[in-house]
Amino acid sequence: MPELVLQLTRAGFLALLWIFVLFSLRVVRSDLYGAAGLRALVSGGGRTRGRSRVRAARQLLVTQGPLTGTRISLDSRPILIGRADDSTLVLDDDYASTRHARIAQQGDDWYVEDLGSTNGTYLDRAKVTAPTRVPLGVPVRIGKTVIELRS
Repeated sequence: MPELVLQLTRAGFLALLWIFVLFSLRVVRSDLYGAAGLRALVSGGGRTRGRSRVRAARQLLVTQGPLTGTRISLDSRPILIGRADDSTLVLDDDYASTRHARIAQQGDDWYVEDLGSTNGTYLDRAKVTAPTRVPLGVPVRIGKTVIELRS
């Protein structure tokens, strides 16, 4: 009887190990293809890009989090986001870094850049690893706060 229990325990452990491996591969695949799909949408031209050129971003709107409803008018100056008191948008959030991210204008477009934060900055569901163009209405998540550019 103990031999049967030992074999069943081994088989159960092996099944759990395979489930973990398959789940990990699924997460990695969704990260890789999800980010590539978003980059294609952002830089691919087409209707989305044409529409954003017609309507320029005029304000930054907090859509989720403790500061929901906060609006910041956009001009040519960059928007600093983080827990630091001198940030343009000061977040009281344990998941935000002191100097978390910057949104800055380059030409007619606005770009988000992560400033080496601990928990990352996300454009839609893709992690921002380099300055990335932010289309109108696409959510940018920093900790518990979600912001969008609006016209």
